[in-house]
Amino acid sequence: MAGAGALPASGVRLRFRVRGLDCAEEVRLLERAVGPLVGGREHLAFDVLHGRMAVLESASPVTVEAILKAVREVGLDAEVDRGDRTLEDAIPRHQVWLTAASGGFWIAGILWHLATTGFFATLNLLAGHADATIPAPEWGLFLLSVLTGLVLLAPRAWNALRSWRPDMYLLVTVAAVGAIVIDELFEAAAVVFLFALSLLLERWSVDRARRAIEALLDLAPPTARLVGPDGEREVPAESVAPGSRIRVLAGERIPLDGVVRAGRSAVDQAPITGESMPVEKGSGDPVYAGTILVEGTLELETTRPASDTVLARIVRMVEEARTRRTTSERWVDRFARIYTPAVMVAALLLFIVPVAAGAPVEPWLYRALVLLVVACPCALVISTPVSVVSALAASARHGVLVKGGTHLETAARIQAVAFDKTGTLTLGRPTLVAVVPAPGVSEGELLATAGALEAQSVHPLARAIVAGVKERGVAIPEAREVVTIPGRGLEGRLGEAFAWLGSPRFAAERGANLGPLEAELARLEDEGRTVVVVGAGDRVLGLLGLFDVPRPEARAALAALHRLGVARLVMLTGDHRRTAEALARELGLDEVRAELLPEDKVAAVRTLARERAPVAMVGDGVNDAPAMAEAQLAVAMGAIGTDVAIETADVALMTDRLDRLPWLVAHGRRMLATIRTNVAFALGVKAVFVALALLGYAVLWLAVAADVGATLVVVAWALRLLAVREEPVEAPAMGAARTAA
Repeated sequence: MAGAGALPASGVRLRFRVRGLDCAEEVRLLERAVGPLVGGREHLAFDVLHGRMAVLESASPVTVEAILKAVREVGLDAEVDRGDRTLEDAIPRHQVWLTAASGGFWIAGILWHLATTGFFATLNLLAGHADATIPAPEWGLFLLSVLTGLVLLAPRAWNALRSWRPDMYLLVTVAAVGAIVIDELFEAAAVVFLFALSLLLERWSVDRARRAIEALLDLAPPTARLVGPDGEREVPAESVAPGSRIRVLAGERIPLDGVVRAGRSAVDQAPITGESMPVEKGSGDPVYAGTILVEGTLELETTRPASDTVLARIVRMVEEARTRRTTSERWVDRFARIYTPAVMVAALLLFIVPVAAGAPVEPWLYRALVLLVVACPCALVISTPVSVVSALAASARHGVLVKGGTHLETAARIQAVAFDKTGTLTLGRPTLVAVVPAPGVSEGELLATAGALEAQSVHPLARAIVAGVKERGVAIPEAREVVTIPGRGLEGRLGEAFAWLGSPRFAAERGANLGPLEAELARLEDEGRTVVVVGAGDRVLGLLGLFDVPRPEARAALAALHRLGVARLVMLTGDHRRTAEALARELGLDEVRAELLPEDKVAAVRTLARERAPVAMVGDGVNDAPAMAEAQLAVAMGAIGTDVAIETADVALMTDRLDRLPWLVAHGRRMLATIRTNVAFALGVKAVFVALALLGYAVLWLAVAADVGATLVVVAWALRLLAVREEPVEAPAMGAARTAA
């Protein structure tokens, strides 16, 4: 069984929405009813938070009708999940009215008792004291409270009794009948009403969590203003084909991904990227569904259908992410499976052992009933998935797309971070700043050769060289048979001549003699320039020096990681050592590993993992894929316009902002701290009432009230993650991120 926390992302044959699936108790009911139809409970999976049940591919053949019938027989209602994200229906009216009626009769009985017997006698009644007698008039009110409440509970209790599979509904019904038998009608009414109220409040609180999380992702408007030959008309966004023209007015959300064709305005991209300031957009600039037009009017040409926008992909990723269960969730599920039967056995022994030794039946039966009521682990089980999904939704709001709660757990425990240089620590927009021809070589020949080779590459350095050649007015000839040597350089033919370019290391491997250019190479590298050596045959034509500006937020982001307790920040680059070390000194990195080939980066990450696991690797999601795959956490920079980056990394930072990285670490720790607090609170409440039950001080109705209260508290505490702060300055320290799970 995949547990009560999530559904698997794949391997599912059928998915169902189950109304009323709010707790581990319903999971057990469904396992018992549907499990035999599919070959065993291990072929089922459940998502309590979103009221879903799945039948896995490994299950025995079964019809949808048979499953729906089995679900109805245990008092629940199901339908096939069609895959849309429509929220679950509101709480059924009959449940609200019956709960209200039960509570009304119960409160009326208490008020009658207060009016006829006085304040202190009513206190005795509420405290469960034996000398608190119930006069005849309110006896009827309490009985009506029991009967109206049992209308909700009895059908499920009967199903449990008929199948010899006791559950909480049967236990509460037995507790109520037992209380009546021992002349505790007030207790019976209180237990039935409060348990019915707990079901109502639990369903409301979980539904609130569902709605809050879905609302964060429901960002794109359902309609678009389509511009055509016949004018402008409003149509469903999903009907707009790529290549269509749409118009967006000031203050509106952009319905589809597109490119600006007319107009100029600032666009608030915070819903997608978490950026605090609007971004200027003009002709040719990309815009994304779910972002907000600040002023003016834009006319856009759509580039993707509604089902494939960046926002739609983010929504799908978050939906899939919540199905990847964290270590904490798995631990809680394992614990709950042991905890519940253990408490039931303890309750049975609590009754049998004293009575067998000659103790009176009534008080020990009462204590055993209290212990059984306390046994429900709903607060414990629901606390973790609500925390995880809230944290994932908040991450998406802040422009950090996390592929699952398990990756947030990993981020919280990161001990070392390895960074790619170009495009990660720097802006990725290098500029050609130095041209040094070899003796006897003209600047034009050097630039033409370099431009011809680099014109067939998409690397940032290649684009910078081509742009620099064009700026200097040099014509770029066509090169043939150009071959990329990964991590080293390029080779090709210009006319009949063989030409090459690459790093100084590549030149050395080719046996090239720099001669008088050695001093120029050292000078450029000391100045922090990236140096490219250009040659033809066995002759060196000269050097090109490029400079890539560090990201303005890089130094502060790295300092924030250090403050959060990340022990080692390392640059992994194929650039020359002196160039890399100059940048490392400027940014405050701990270590530089330079002149690396792709396979060297993989080995470096592997070494870091042995020394300081777990390790995060931050890169562009494409060129650094092997090293990122080796790391425990792969983080892709600037993924908003990069499909590959979104698909390949564990975490995608939607903008090129390194300050999202310390935010991610701090957010992961917030999630773990919330889970740890919720688990401790839920277990603490259970422990207190178990102790009170064993000592004979617990009151049956207060035990039920404590259980529903604990559930509401842990859900509310978990929902705090939806409103996390922007800055990680006051985040929990590294030591606080530890968890027994």
